Amino acid sequence: MPCTSCPDDREARMHELLAAQRDSFMAALPEPLALRKDRLKRAIAMVRDSATRFCDALSEDFGHRSPEQTMVTDIAGSIGPLQHALKHVDRWARRDRRGVQFPLGLLGARAWVEYQPKGVVGVIAPWNFPVNLVMAPLAGIFAAGNRAMVKTSEFTPATAALFEEIVGKYFDPAELVFVSGGPEVGKAFAELPFDHLLFTGATGIGRHILHAAADNLTPVTLELGGKSPVIVGDSADLAQVGQRVAMGKMLNAGQICLAPDYVLVPSAKEEGLIDSLKAAASAMYPTLLGNPDYTSVVNDRHYQRLNAWIDDARAKGARIEVVNPAGEDFTATNSRKMPLHIVRDATDDMIVMQEEIFGPVLPVRRYDGIDNAIAEVNRRDRPLGLYYFGRDEGERRRVLDRTISGGVTLDDVVFHVSMEDLPFGGVGPSGMGAYHGRDGFVTFSHAKSVFKQSRLDVAKLAGLKPPYGAATRKTVARQIGG
Repeated sequence: MPCTSCPDDREARMHELLAAQRDSFMAALPEPLALRKDRLKRAIAMVRDSATRFCDALSEDFGHRSPEQTMVTDIAGSIGPLQHALKHVDRWARRDRRGVQFPLGLLGARAWVEYQPKGVVGVIAPWNFPVNLVMAPLAGIFAAGNRAMVKTSEFTPATAALFEEIVGKYFDPAELVFVSGGPEVGKAFAELPFDHLLFTGATGIGRHILHAAADNLTPVTLELGGKSPVIVGDSADLAQVGQRVAMGKMLNAGQICLAPDYVLVPSAKEEGLIDSLKAAASAMYPTLLGNPDYTSVVNDRHYQRLNAWIDDARAKGARIEVVNPAGEDFTATNSRKMPLHIVRDATDDMIVMQEEIFGPVLPVRRYDGIDNAIAEVNRRDRPLGLYYFGRDEGERRRVLDRTISGGVTLDDVVFHVSMEDLPFGGVGPSGMGAYHGRDGFVTFSHAKSVFKQSRLDVAKLAGLKPPYGAATRKTVARQIGG
């Protein structure tokens, strides 16, 4: 009897699942739009029907996670992209007419692009939004006509188990299947010869994913992260900045790839910004330990990592301001809830200014002159998100023109990710490729070029057929000009 928990058997099983999906895909080509829409509808039903169970599973996985937050970020946040794809897939799938060189169009030649499904798409999902970052990609994958295999995170085992339990009610394994397991399973999954692979997670692991996919020449979309900065302009409304940055930083306890990672503020406005951050955090979370709205850090390893980074910053001269409005004793609990820690006087030798934080820790650095803030951003790796607050249109334009990031939200944080008509992706170390909306459909499709030649003997008319002569010279002269 095979051991399904043994690495070799699990790897063999994954190859079998991939082969079954690819065989089914090839036998069914072309994937009709009606079937694509039906898959999108079934995906919506799968999430909607088990919404309460997903909330419970996520809270179990995190130690505590607000069911209301999960309903917003993982349930509604999954159904929205699926519904958007359902509404627009007919338009996305139309052939795209292209021009042909003169005079071929006049002679009856035509050119167009057809969007064809790639086949089987592998999805490696992270733990921080383990429903949304499975289902949102499936919107583009299914709309494009593909099948999917999903590797869930070992850090959210209850959520992974729920997916495996319910998926069979809505999908045949030849359409959608879930695989769970640790790093060995993840490595074997990334090495499968998929037709496309999407990975969402840390930059360091993304490098390994890219290496694993290289032997199969599998096209890869990497959704990574990095240190997404907030630039507070001199004209910014500090009360607004504090409210919006605190919300973005404390949502999911800062465990968001797009969370504001550090803040750059004009020197003269630092005190006002700190006061605004404290007031906003205290208003949203007047208590923390027993607050059902506030999420725990996902596991002991990450909790210890964050505390070690805070200790490192303190030891190197940072002033740490802990936003603990009720004066609660966090040492007397094992809940892994962590208040917002504002790190002032953060320097480059501190780990919090070197690594993506992924938790409720927020370094604040002063700057003088917008060009110095821009230089601060540009000497670091290109981030997944960048946030600018301010009413000065010239300064805003300079920030947009002089920085490179995956995406930008102006006068808020994170929100560009929720706009389905905007591509979501990073650049350089923060990612490769993009999805969401039509951009997701295109990412998971093969854009096939089609050219239909005229009935006339164009090669002869253009002098392309030997013997070469006057027609040949005339064609060459027209092409090269002069």
